[in-house]
Amino acid sequence: MAVNVKICGLSTPNTIQAAVDAGASHIGFVFYEKSPRNVTAELVADLCAKIPASVIKTGVFVNPGNDQIKSTLAHAPLDLIQLHGEETPERISEIKSRFTLPVMKAVAINCSEHIEQAKTYENIADMLLFDAKAPDTLEGGLPGGNGLSFDWQLIHGTKWQIPWMLSGGLSADNISQAIDISGAEFIDVSSGVESRPGEKNIAKIKAFINEVKNI
Repeated sequence: MAVNVKICGLSTPNTIQAAVDAGASHIGFVFYEKSPRNVTAELVADLCAKIPASVIKTGVFVNPGNDQIKSTLAHAPLDLIQLHGEETPERISEIKSRFTLPVMKAVAINCSEHIEQAKTYENIADMLLFDAKAPDTLEGGLPGGNGLSFDWQLIHGTKWQIPWMLSGGLSADNISQAIDISGAEFIDVSSGVESRPGEKNIAKIKAFINEVKNI
């Protein structure tokens, strides 16, 4: 089983090149001011210049307005919109219709009820992403990229109508177990390949993707 890897929260040419060279299928750019991985559309336009067309350029948004998406797309040549907030199925439908790009909806997970919630997006989103739900007690908690994992047994054996991605607290140390339990064919990693929040580590990027390839 081939497993695809998305490296998310990139912001420099050398880390992007490392991800591409190692075989990442997706590159993620975060457009969320509260995140240490936040980037501008103008920067992403420059960074995308050397990304091969075969690599999917993903823009991560949190409860975005139409103006934010429009201004971002005016500069950044994105292939996929990732919604990591509290967007409803109706809002996803609106975004898809207005901007004519596929949408991946992130769903925060920490119990079986959240699996049922994810099911409500299957008929409208093009892809799902399962991430760990940050506890209310987590100081400075973000919609994603907190370095937290969830119980992968919650999605073990579940059948989905659309492709899905596993995220949350993944690293080279636990990715084999995560794939074995969840059955994921798409993986998203951010904090697990960083030296500190927002600072990607080239060696960790290479090690993570190599570990996935060896599974």
